[in-house]
Amino acid sequence: MDAGTTLLGSLLACVGVLGAAVVAYLGKRGENAVNGYAGLTEKLQSERDRLERQVAERDTRIGELSTLRAADQSEIARLRLDNHRLGGAS
Repeated sequence: MDAGTTLLGSLLACVGVLGAAVVAYLGKRGENAVNGYAGLTEKLQSERDRLERQVAERDTRIGELSTLRAADQSEIARLRLDNHRLGGAS
């Protein structure tokens, strides 16, 4: 019975060690997955920030161009009035 107990204890120890190895392996895979997810999240956030800056710059440029267009339209209207007042054809 002493050899049987030793054999049973050895088998249980092997199962325990294998179980611990599987848990460690799965834990490391989970850690790698979390790190990969965190890295992906960082990349997405930096891309989002870059795109937000581009949109803000574009909106600023659109505002500037709209102001210039309004000034041009006003100048065209003034020149048409001057042309008409001076007797020219439109």
